[in-house]
Amino acid sequence: MVVFRVTENLNIKTTDGSLIKYIKLKNPANFLNEGLYITTLEDFESLKEVFTNVGRKYKAKVIDEVRVRDLNQFPLELGISNLNEYTITNTLEYKLKKETLIETNEEIQSLFLDENSVDILKQVDSVLKQDISLVILGSLGLTVSEMICACSALRILYTTLKKQFKNVKIDIYINASENKYFTRDKAIFSNQTFINKVSGLSIDVKSLCEYDFFIDASSVTRRSYYEVLPHIDAWLYKFGIDYKKIPDEEKYNTINFSMYRPKDGLKEKLDRLKQNGKIILFHPFSANINKSIPKEKAVSLLKELIDEMPEYNFVSVIKIDIKSELDRFTDLSGFSQTFLDYSYIVSNASKVITVNTATYHIAEAFFIPTVVIFTDNQRRETPHIYSNSKAIYIKDMSRKFSKLVFKNDLLTLYKFEGWNRLKASEIIKLLENF
Repeated sequence: MVVFRVTENLNIKTTDGSLIKYIKLKNPANFLNEGLYITTLEDFESLKEVFTNVGRKYKAKVIDEVRVRDLNQFPLELGISNLNEYTITNTLEYKLKKETLIETNEEIQSLFLDENSVDILKQVDSVLKQDISLVILGSLGLTVSEMICACSALRILYTTLKKQFKNVKIDIYINASENKYFTRDKAIFSNQTFINKVSGLSIDVKSLCEYDFFIDASSVTRRSYYEVLPHIDAWLYKFGIDYKKIPDEEKYNTINFSMYRPKDGLKEKLDRLKQNGKIILFHPFSANINKSIPKEKAVSLLKELIDEMPEYNFVSVIKIDIKSELDRFTDLSGFSQTFLDYSYIVSNASKVITVNTATYHIAEAFFIPTVVIFTDNQRRETPHIYSNSKAIYIKDMSRKFSKLVFKNDLLTLYKFEGWNRLKASEIIKLLENF
């Protein structure tokens, strides 16, 4: 976490139209103050950029975190502590730049930040009250996939605390400064029925002190355990829950449609498709090009799947550059504008074929048989494989001939050779074996 004050009053509007208000500190001697703010390390860096763009007189001044934590009213931290994250990180960066003239990286930072396992039940064992409130500071993940996994871990956290307390209220403050996906991120966490409220950072110290407990999620995605564990397990580890003792069948995803109404025409279109056969969702692309099927291969693979699976109608929630119309293929990308639109379309599929995106995490929430196409590089990322998912790994056959330190794609050959060896028959065989 980062504790700070601002030199001038400022309002920042998030993508959903809500305002985050910053007011100049009036009484510096009083740390239980609405003019002192707390945010994550990532959000603070973005906030400084916002202030710079507004004007020179707008600045964020860091306050000693320990002095604020010493307040009697300050909530108890649960999970792995992030104490002095800002001081440790900045001191380390200064020393490395001075002594080695290199930028510090996340792996080096992890060596100096607390990553030792803790037991959350021991942390709350002496608390006698039955109604508790918990606030989580920071976005739990960077991508939709990561956030869906984090929601599963949050549900397990909630049920763990419910074993100890009668009522558990959980609020989340996610990164908001310069976050163009704030509306989407807020919708993902708000969709979980056990979450009371989702707001944007920063939070003032006085408001934070109204909670009994807090979890500091700042920079978790940069930690070493986040690199080596599946994301659900990584968040459980952060929360102080032994992920090895949680059965796999409890690590499921949930998506709630009780407040959702599909766009005009979407339900009718899906119903018509179902009348003519079952639906397969085909999702060949990721925002990360290295996880995506090459465009030409994606089109040829889709055509082959359509030919070999006449009993299915194929749909997609993303644009696929098809030169001519294909029988039994429907582009639904125009209907997929929000997280719940996307999830609703996935939920109507009988089976799913996707690369490593949020699609397979969403499909798991509805127990939909899914074939996930990973690359060999992603095998090292320890992806979460659900009981309703089967994996295909594409071998990276690229050869780099550049002798330069920096990457040059023009000197990388056979980049798509592994993808070109992907066969529709391999996918069909896995789908048939569910």
